Amino acid sequence: MKPIARGRWRLAAGIVYYRGKRRIQWLVGRTRFARQKKSELLSHVHFSHQTILLRRLQNVEMWMQHNKVINLRLATARLDKVMLRPGETFSYWKLIGKPTKGKGYVEGMLLSHGRVTAGIGGGLCQLSNLLYWMTLHTPLTVTERHRHSYDVFPDANRTQPFGSGATCFYNYLDLQIENRTKQTFQLHVYLTDTHLVGEWRSDMPPTRTYEIIEKEHAITPSIWGGYERSNQLYRNVYAQDGTWLEQEWLTENRAYMMYEPLLPKG
Repeated sequence: MKPIARGRWRLAAGIVYYRGKRRIQWLVGRTRFARQKKSELLSHVHFSHQTILLRRLQNVEMWMQHNKVINLRLATARLDKVMLRPGETFSYWKLIGKPTKGKGYVEGMLLSHGRVTAGIGGGLCQLSNLLYWMTLHTPLTVTERHRHSYDVFPDANRTQPFGSGATCFYNYLDLQIENRTKQTFQLHVYLTDTHLVGEWRSDMPPTRTYEIIEKEHAITPSIWGGYERSNQLYRNVYAQDGTWLEQEWLTENRAYMMYEPLLPKG
């Protein structure tokens, strides 16, 4: 997975092409996308999670973090209380739309080719990361998810397995989730003073619980310099009484490390 260096015009042309291709898929595709909201929350919480809003990260100025909160507040308002009925697909970008200055979005932290930069709508990956992690703990099916190609920050205070997030970039790096069950789900996302909070709710109580684990975690040197990190994610499925039912493979992750790993002495 050697990083590919592309020129500015090549990158711009690629963005135009893939965004146009996605718009055509939205217009003429047969996918039934979720779009309706319901003001009342469904009764049963299937999974909830929260992530801290302001974190001190190496080489990241705090104004980017504060602007990220503004962007997250706008995006969560577009997603909050969206219903995902049987046969429908949740599309992250179709619901949020393009983040622009005209809509109130500001410059926040973006990760571009492993480097921290500022851009309009920056910071929305925190929301897509949250949604992906929550969905892995429900019977909903992730049909499109893009892994992070660069591992930018060390594992200090990491509470989830490496590679358990989902990167996003309008509109072709999307997160899509299909409801293949017979029950209706509802997304509830909001901000407190300190955290981004999310819930997947349903009109029926959960019958399963899930545990996400990683296997085959490895850090290996690359022939062109630096290190690559990889793993496989699985989930254990349990009945409500705690009985183990099965183990499911979820995804494979590979990322180019942007920092020196602390390798054990051999």
